[in-house]
Amino acid sequence: MATYLITGSNRGIGLEYCKQLNQRGDEVIASCRSSSSELDAIGVRVEAGVDVASGQSVLNLRNKLQGKQIDVLIHNAGIAEFNSLSNLDPDSILRQFEVNALSPLCFTQSFLGSLKRGSKIVLMTSRMGSIDDNSSGSSYGYRMSKVALCMVGKSLAIDLKPNGISVAILHPGLVSTRMTGFVNNGITPEKSVEGLIRRIDSLSIQNSGTFWHANGEILPW
Repeated sequence: MATYLITGSNRGIGLEYCKQLNQRGDEVIASCRSSSSELDAIGVRVEAGVDVASGQSVLNLRNKLQGKQIDVLIHNAGIAEFNSLSNLDPDSILRQFEVNALSPLCFTQSFLGSLKRGSKIVLMTSRMGSIDDNSSGSSYGYRMSKVALCMVGKSLAIDLKPNGISVAILHPGLVSTRMTGFVNNGITPEKSVEGLIRRIDSLSIQNSGTFWHANGEILPW
């Protein structure tokens, strides 16, 4: 049984991670700003009141979990705000950078003492963070923040390799959740997370730092 710490766990992909990992017998610590009835019903340990963009909030969580070793740290919390060229909002762009890219880095640094050789770090990014794959433009804040998160993952993979800690950079696919407006052509959270868990299970030092689609495809930078 492995211990998973998951951010942004109260809905969508984070909630589904909690369901599937709990069902297979892993220990789940679900962190979120506020819980939900769906999360509470799973029966995992819920740590509400955790804002990943607040350094003090993250330190409070670390102190509550003092002595608990984390096998897999999943950075799932994130925001998406639309910014077009004709409607740029610098504050929105900076907010997305803070939540989507800087916060996972700072959170990881704060929790290094809870990780051990063999632990894994998972960064939930997006195919929209691929420069080579960008064929539609726009979405400046979200795209830029996810490119930055991909770079965070690559650097962490290099820096933490001597410690035996591996890093996965994962795109969940187009998933029908509240963040995507429950798109009709999206896959279900269940199917997405099934693939994501397979990627996490197959993660090793040898393939650390890889940018994967949930279906196993290696994505271009």
